[in-house]
Amino acid sequence: MMSSTKKFKFPTAFTILFAILIIAVGLTWIVPAGSYSKLTYNNTTQQFVVKTYQQDDKFLPATQESLENLNIKIKLNNFLEGTIRKPIAIPGTYQQVEQQPKTLKDITLSMVEGTIEAADIMVFIFVLGGMIGVINRTGSFNAGLTALAKRTKGREFFIVFSVSVLMMIGGTTCGIEEEAVAFYPILAPIFIALGYDAIVCVGAIFLASSMGTAFSTINPFSVVIASNAAGIQFTEGMGFRFIGLVLGGISVLTYLYWYCKRVKADPTFSFCYEEREEFNQRYLKNFQTDDNKELEFTKKRKVILTLFCIAFPIMVWGVMAGGWWFPQMASSFLAITILIMFISRLSEEDVLNAFTAGASDLVGVSLIIGLARGVNLVLDQGMISDTILNYTSNLVAGMPSSVFILAQLVIFIFLGLFVPSSSGLAVLSMPIMAPLADAVGIPRHIVVSAYNWGQYAMLFLAPTGLVLVTLQMLHIPFNKWVKFVMPMIGMLLLIGSILLVVQVSLYA
Repeated sequence: MMSSTKKFKFPTAFTILFAILIIAVGLTWIVPAGSYSKLTYNNTTQQFVVKTYQQDDKFLPATQESLENLNIKIKLNNFLEGTIRKPIAIPGTYQQVEQQPKTLKDITLSMVEGTIEAADIMVFIFVLGGMIGVINRTGSFNAGLTALAKRTKGREFFIVFSVSVLMMIGGTTCGIEEEAVAFYPILAPIFIALGYDAIVCVGAIFLASSMGTAFSTINPFSVVIASNAAGIQFTEGMGFRFIGLVLGGISVLTYLYWYCKRVKADPTFSFCYEEREEFNQRYLKNFQTDDNKELEFTKKRKVILTLFCIAFPIMVWGVMAGGWWFPQMASSFLAITILIMFISRLSEEDVLNAFTAGASDLVGVSLIIGLARGVNLVLDQGMISDTILNYTSNLVAGMPSSVFILAQLVIFIFLGLFVPSSSGLAVLSMPIMAPLADAVGIPRHIVVSAYNWGQYAMLFLAPTGLVLVTLQMLHIPFNKWVKFVMPMIGMLLLIGSILLVVQVSLYA
């Protein structure tokens, strides 16, 4: 009798997030519930509103004096101009409240509510998938890939290099994160056609953009809002953040070059070698025609690809200068899809079927986003996030300056798991953590750097962030990603720790 052993397969993104959701529900029974009073600015009444658990709202005049009375060292204009929109935690107001435990029914309920809350980004992803489906139907991607593979033969890494640099610039300037989802479906087949694997695509987009965001210089969604919440100008400490950006960028490019060179020389070196057939089937199935003849890269197809490429700088401009968010981004992609439909002269039925097929390919990715939001909802409704923040702030208070700042780095790594939103963690933690720097005699901008570098070290791995969305889109197992990214997390923490200690020694 022959015995067979079933090979272990690492759980999918859905299973990982579902397990984390159950753990989050369990934590609401164990971690004491607590809450800080929160300050918001009501633009309609032009007043500050202080919300305290189970108390009536208090309304205060929107003046600098009101902020100073609350011990909030933030300039009034940051509220009036809309720079800070999310609730600010008021220092010294933490109180333990009655436990808010979640139950089994909240597991599925939070999954549904999280999906509803993530509707805007889900629609954006569906429209993106639909647009790519229509362009695939015209044959433009296939013809363009063939032409690109011929033109870059022997210089394939230049494309990886260029994409990585652009993503790092996008990360450090505007914190490109969710928007980067748009790049995966088109860049994955390019990298595979050039002889690399799908994880190189994640490295060039997610890893590079996240390294850029970790060392943000003028990113309004992290370092700017964190500096404002800490009561300082975002230009303070920019020189050290720029040095970190250069060092982090060199680390990413060197690592990607080493990995790409090894994969080109020996495809079995790929961390995703076992999934190669699935990748090829998914991303290269239309690379050539059924009769194995290359598609001609006609003028019409060049125009269609040009329109597709134009969509991305328009999107970046809209986010940075036009105040766009996912509805506007989705609308711009939809408009370009309609224009492509007329240029291609496809029939209405062909366009509809292609759009629907393209959107359906990304349904799983969209559901992952909803499930991740569900985990965050459980933590918020269970009222344990503020307790964790209060405990960690008390933990580091009074430490020697060098130990204090490294402890802050570790704490922000930990907090990044529970609050994966960069702006959300900034407004929640900075009013509490930044004043602790005064007590140990160091500038507050060093705490802002510790926040940025610590949180993003976690966001390379945090299941409640974007990483599982990205891996699901490219069907990369989480354990393969961990193996690939750990050296870069180590470099980020090494560079960050050295720069933090150097700053403390200069200013303390």
